[in-house]
Amino acid sequence: MSNLDQQRENSPIDSTLAAFHPNLPLKFGVMGGAGSSIHDEHLSKAVRLGTSIANAGCITITGACPGLPLAAARGAKQAGGTVIGISPALSLDEHAYKYQSPTLAHDVLIFTGSGLMGREVVNIRSSDIVVIVGGSSGTLGELAIAYDEGKLIGVLTQTGGISDLVHEILSVCNKDTGAHVVYESDPEVLVEQLLKIYRTEHFRHPSVFCRGPDPTENEQADGSHRDIVCGMWVKPGMAAARRTRSGQRLVFCSLACAEKFDANPQMFSLNQSADE
Repeated sequence: MSNLDQQRENSPIDSTLAAFHPNLPLKFGVMGGAGSSIHDEHLSKAVRLGTSIANAGCITITGACPGLPLAAARGAKQAGGTVIGISPALSLDEHAYKYQSPTLAHDVLIFTGSGLMGREVVNIRSSDIVVIVGGSSGTLGELAIAYDEGKLIGVLTQTGGISDLVHEILSVCNKDTGAHVVYESDPEVLVEQLLKIYRTEHFRHPSVFCRGPDPTENEQADGSHRDIVCGMWVKPGMAAARRTRSGQRLVFCSLACAEKFDANPQMFSLNQSADE
C-alpha cells in the first residue's frame, strides 16, 4: 500500500467520501486558453497546477488542446499522473490534422466527434472539479456550463484571459446554482483548497444531476413520495402524474388526484401530509 493510500485509509474525510466514490480518484478538469501567445509565467503556473493534481493522486482532464491545458497535462504527466484528453475530433487523424492538437501528453484520448463547442459539455460532466486558467470565449463557455451545473470550480487567478474576470461575471449573473467557486493565484494552494472543500462538503451534492437533499416528511428513503391529495405513498416510477410547485416535486397516484390539486393548490400544504 502506498503512502497516499495509507493516508486516505486513515482519513475520516476520505472514508466518508469513499461511500460515494468507491475506489475512484477525483478528476480535475483543466479548462483554459489554447492560443499560442501565452506568457511563460502563465504556462509555468499551469504546469505547476498539473503537477499538484498528479501529486494529490487525482486525474487530469483537458480538452486535448494546446496552450494552458496542454501545459497542465505535461505537468501532470511528468509527475506520474494520469491525463485524459476529451477531443472534439472523430478520430486521431482528425485530431492531429484538422484540429492541430497534441497527443503525447495524454494517456487516453476520447474522440467525441462533437466539435469544439459540443466537447465542452463532455469535459465538464467528466470532471469532479473544474479549474479555469486564463482563456477566452471557449473557456467562458466551459465556465458557464460548470456554474449552471453546480460544479466545484477553482479559478487560477493572474493567468490572463477571463480568469481575473470570473468573479465579476458571476456576480452579474446573480444565480444560485449550487456551484462553489474558489479564487487563488497559487496552483498548489488552489488544489489543496479544492480537495478539502470537495471531500468535506461538495461531494454530498457534486452537481445538479445528483440526488437531492435528505428525504422530507413527504418522501421516504426508498424514493417513495406521498400524494398530498389522498395521502397514498407512490413508489418511484409508479406516479400517474407529476407537478412542480415552489421548487418541490409532487407526485400523484391518479389523474383524479392531480386534477383535484390543480383545481385548488392552496388547499394542500406542500409541507403537510394529507392525513394531518
